[in-house]
Amino acid sequence: MRDMKVGLIGYGMAGQVFHAPVITAVPHLQLSKVVERRGDTSRQRYPWVEVVRDAAALFEDKDIELVVVATPNASHFDLARQALLAHKHVVVDKPFTITSEQAQQLIELARRQNTLISVFQNRRWDGDFQTVSQIVRQGCLGRLVEYESHFDRFRNYFSPERAWREEAGLGSGVLFDLGSHLIDQAQVLFGLPQMLTADIRSQRDVGKADDQFELVLHYDNLKVTLKAGLLVREPGPRFALHGTAGSFVKYGVDPQEEALKRGLSPREPDWGMEPKERWGTLNTQIGDLHFHGKVETARGCYQAYYENVYQAITRQAELAVKPEHARNTIRIIDLAMQSNAEKRTVAFS
Repeated sequence: MRDMKVGLIGYGMAGQVFHAPVITAVPHLQLSKVVERRGDTSRQRYPWVEVVRDAAALFEDKDIELVVVATPNASHFDLARQALLAHKHVVVDKPFTITSEQAQQLIELARRQNTLISVFQNRRWDGDFQTVSQIVRQGCLGRLVEYESHFDRFRNYFSPERAWREEAGLGSGVLFDLGSHLIDQAQVLFGLPQMLTADIRSQRDVGKADDQFELVLHYDNLKVTLKAGLLVREPGPRFALHGTAGSFVKYGVDPQEEALKRGLSPREPDWGMEPKERWGTLNTQIGDLHFHGKVETARGCYQAYYENVYQAITRQAELAVKPEHARNTIRIIDLAMQSNAEKRTVAFS
């Protein structure tokens, strides 16, 4: 098991809250260089890192094997392309790119360069999603007929630190931001849809980009509804699943993001564990027995994403978040915008 040096491009919210603390919690990954345009904030928490002003310093460093792109969405494609051309393995923060054509170009370039590229879909390792996955795969609800997943927040103001996410333009807005997570999770569970219908809105008085969407993915005998909004002060269920044998409903969000924002590390002994009062409710038929009660939420583990990336680079495991998955997520976003513009259901292609 050898150590691997990592270079991080960007130390804003994504780099500071998610990538740096998760990377440094993974054995054999060494955060070596951080690109910050100004200041050296990263050194306050990670005094051993070298702060550089330009991403080229990472691409030219032969000791850095893995480059992480945690910058505004519109810059993902070019920075990832440059990293691949420098023969680096690459992790791109979600969303992968702003068009599926760009995503396909990066996939083909990585193949030619014989390098790995993946997208940081950390919420596959949310404890609640891990729990839902087990419920679906074990058939606890019989034949599933409806799956609904929400990612709602309340932010009725313009946030300067999130300006690039909230300004108008391709790659901004809640569909690219939170929608990337919900679409990826649905893909993991159900694969690609046959058709989709989208309603995308800007509801806030201060809104410039979309801040609410409802996306329905159509499968054989299954309706998948994905919703996110920034004007939800009293949230409903995070997950609601219904089948021929019963239902599962779960309130509350995975605790890992909030813990990271408080400066905690995934090295904490109780990391990713959810309190009992937030466990989901299962109401179903198991053989001749009726069960109605709480299901303990599986333990969340964001560091498992980077552990898998390390293992895939060192040829110990198959890559979990394949770039093709991320490309398909962007393709669904492409089609969602088409569906919304044309006010109709469109086929997935």
